[in-house]
Amino acid sequence: MASKEGPVCQIFSFQDWKASPDPIFELPAQYLTPTPSPIVIDNGSFQTRAGWAAPGGELDPPRLLFKSVAARSRGAARSETQIGNDIPNLEPLRWLLKSQFDRNVVVNFEIQELIFDYVFTHLGITSEGSVDHPIVLTEAPCNPLHCRQMMSELLFECYSVPHVSYGVDSLYSFYHNNNQRKLQSPHTGIVLSSGYHCSHILPVINGRLDAVNCKRVNVAGSQAASYLQRLLQLKYPGHLAAITLSRMEELLHEHSYTAVDYHEELEKWRSPEFYEREVHRMQLPFSSKVPGGCVSVEERQERRAQQLRRLQEINARRREEKLQQDQERLDRLLAVQELLEDGLLDQFHKSLVELNMDSAEELQSYINKLQLAVEQGRQKLLHSDGAEGKAEVSELEQPMDETDGVALMDSDFPEDSLPEKPANVVQPVFNMAEYHQLFVGTERLRCPEILFQPSLTGEEQMGLMETLQYVLARYTPEQQEALVSNVFLTGGNMQYPGMKERVERELLAMRPFQSQFKVTMASCPALDAWHGARGWALEHPPGAGSEGWISRQDYEEKGGEYLSEHCASNAFVPMKIAKPARPAEPSVTMQASTEAPAAITMVTSDPTPSSSSSSSAVADVTMVTT
Repeated sequence: MASKEGPVCQIFSFQDWKASPDPIFELPAQYLTPTPSPIVIDNGSFQTRAGWAAPGGELDPPRLLFKSVAARSRGAARSETQIGNDIPNLEPLRWLLKSQFDRNVVVNFEIQELIFDYVFTHLGITSEGSVDHPIVLTEAPCNPLHCRQMMSELLFECYSVPHVSYGVDSLYSFYHNNNQRKLQSPHTGIVLSSGYHCSHILPVINGRLDAVNCKRVNVAGSQAASYLQRLLQLKYPGHLAAITLSRMEELLHEHSYTAVDYHEELEKWRSPEFYEREVHRMQLPFSSKVPGGCVSVEERQERRAQQLRRLQEINARRREEKLQQDQERLDRLLAVQELLEDGLLDQFHKSLVELNMDSAEELQSYINKLQLAVEQGRQKLLHSDGAEGKAEVSELEQPMDETDGVALMDSDFPEDSLPEKPANVVQPVFNMAEYHQLFVGTERLRCPEILFQPSLTGEEQMGLMETLQYVLARYTPEQQEALVSNVFLTGGNMQYPGMKERVERELLAMRPFQSQFKVTMASCPALDAWHGARGWALEHPPGAGSEGWISRQDYEEKGGEYLSEHCASNAFVPMKIAKPARPAEPSVTMQASTEAPAAITMVTSDPTPSSSSSSSAVADVTMVTT
């Protein structure tokens, strides 16, 4: 197993890596003279890596490394498009992200042009309308001719580059590591490459790719991340929004491993001690302030006092408003009563009609009630300091919010009669941090396993090692021995701990008894493709008739699909265009003689039969007969 002995409880936090914008580098003068230095672009479906093919240790790593995505909303201008590291966080813009790839093949050349613009601008190329540097570009194994034609058209017609070289990323990595191991060329071996969208089996014989026997498996890193996201979302339905694709990719890269024996490893996870020791608890971000959480007795009393003070202020304000309204109504009724006392009966009866009253007795009854209400209201206001905590529910004519509603009291009950919870009651403890933890157990090995068992995700295809066995079966025993003597693993999805040991175990079960094989892992599976392309460009500078380079003249003469082969390139299979069939020949009357040259008379009919000047066209053709 890949993991080591650790503490009983392993808690990790998500890094949530945020991208920072790439700087715009200045173009050094030595890259222009005596000849322009090549630009090496590893055009990967997950990341794009770009830099200069220049000698010197300081420039060994690629200068640019960013996600191969672009974000542009519908209808936005081209200048508003965000590329790669210009997007600090992918998740809010996930629905806007676009890529130039369909699986591992470039099909969206509008996005590809934006990627090239980003690369050339940040590398410091300021030439107007052209890029005067040769380009080394990676492409997919067995890349369709139409895609290469469109890419060549983009580079030669849009950017006016002088030379272009295409190569396969995993073969560049194979070339680079073989040179580091001082292996004698031409190299023979078989490459197992797994990237973001696809995995490949690439046999290499005598330094050339055997394209006929290449195979692709449509399972790689993106499928593993989606599978892990689906597993954890089913396991933790309360944290759907927090289980993002970016965090799943981080889980795969940092916390997953490949089991040497999958079923035996699953049996180990049945042990509680093994589970507690090896499970990774991923801490999600959370807020410790929880409504209704555990609070102390003093805090509860303080909150209660605040609610009472707020209620008292509301009730006092409403009493004042009601007292003012009652006083105004009382003054109006008294003014009407004065009309009766002054003998103004007409005005008095008219005012009674306006007040919707029938007699002077009813008016006097309303005046008495209002005088009593006004007197009581004044008494309550005078004694408000001694009557704190009292409230009349009947006076609350408007609805109040939930907090005030809890604290409403009837005026007949004093504050001291409100029930109090005893201070010694034990409140249940809720661990908010543990609630926001993802326990990643068997998912650590289930997701990388889909590379060997795609059926775990419902894919109806062979796994990587089954495909390898199928490819090896197409060769003679001698060729199989040569191929398995150099089994090379590369690609970002091959970086799981235990991957090399798993491939060795599968090969041991696959190969004949006491047969020899050797499995090698790339020194840096994610970056060796770029390093290999850079090393190849330094060893094979562009020039007239140089191997592996396509000049603009070659592009114009041989077409955009043309490929100049080299040790890390695809095999070029010209496009065969069927010629249209010739129209049927008119009837021919031949007279042949074995003694003399034959005279062949071709009789053609005039389309106008009434013409009197119709004649036959006679052609004398000399034919050699035996």
